[in-house]
Order: sequence, then C-alpha cells, then structure tokens
Amino acid sequence: MHQFPTPICDVVAAVNSSGKVIFLYFLGNRDRDQLVAELESWGYEAECNAEAAADVERQVSEYFSGTRKVFDLALAPEGTPFQQRVWQELLTIPFGETMSYGELATRVGNPKASRAVGGANGENPISLIIPCHRVIGTDRSLTGYGGGLNVKEALLNHEGAKFTAGSRPRSATKEPLQAELGLAVSHEN
Repeated sequence: MHQFPTPICDVVAAVNSSGKVIFLYFLGNRDRDQLVAELESWGYEAECNAEAAADVERQVSEYFSGTRKVFDLALAPEGTPFQQRVWQELLTIPFGETMSYGELATRVGNPKASRAVGGANGENPISLIIPCHRVIGTDRSLTGYGGGLNVKEALLNHEGAKFTAGSRPRSATKEPLQAELGLAVSHEN
C-alpha cells in the first residue's frame, strides 16, 4: 500500500504480490484507516511499499501532467462477474468523454440494469485507472463518487469532459437518484 499526492488530493494505491493493481482510491471523503481495513478484509496485508506501487504513482503523475491519457498497468480488481463486466466496459470510455448509467447498462447487455450498473460503478476498487468518474447522470449532471463529487468534478475538468457543474443537491428522497440512473419514478396519489 502506498499513499502519494496528486493535484486534487492524496491517493492510496495497492498492488498484489504479482504486481497487479488491486486498489486505487482518492482519499477525498475517505478515511485511510477504513481503506486499510477494506484491504485487510480482502485478505491482503496493508504494508507500505512505495517501490511496488512506483509504476502506479508514475502513471498517475503522468495523467495529471497531461502526458498520459491511457493507463497500461496490470489490474486485478476483485468483484462479482457482473461487476467485472461493468469495470471492463468502463475501461472503454475514452479520456475526456462521459456516458450515462443507462448507456453503460446497455453496453453491458441489460438496458434495464441502470441501478445495478450504478452499484457496480460505486464498488470499483481501482478508481481513475478504471474510469468510473466518467459515468454521469442522463441529464449530464454529476452523480455520486466515492472520493466526493469535488474529486469527480476535478477529474472531469482535467480531462475537458462536458458535464453540468454544480449538480443539484440530493433531497431526502430516493427519487433524484432514481431519475439520475434513468429509472422511472411513479407517484401514487
């Protein structure tokens, strides 16, 4: 496990014993101790190892300096087959482009699975490299991001992506989230 700075906030990255990336999170809204506990719950020891994650740090630094648009790191995210399918599809979203949850659901073969796709997107353990930040609401607004919407907005601004800044705050109901995921919301009187 290795923590390093970016222009947005610190990042925590981890690689497995084979040198494959298993974890990359922007600290943003996250607590480092929680990330360590998450790694340990997966059966990994969260030892600090800057050398093992040196290539990750180099490529992330190149991304922020503008000299890298595509990462070429070996990845080993752990997840269900459906999550793996969603994460593979995320890898096809080019730098500077976005898509909605509904579009992503269609691409993984189930146009009605927007909510499930949103859940898989939110469980992505290798943010930035598997670009879950490139998924936005149907109305082009920013939607949830584990590191915080400010991190997602900064990443999309860095890439020059088009989106609606200053997305509306969520109400106490689930309706805005359902609408952002492209789900029908019905009202019964």
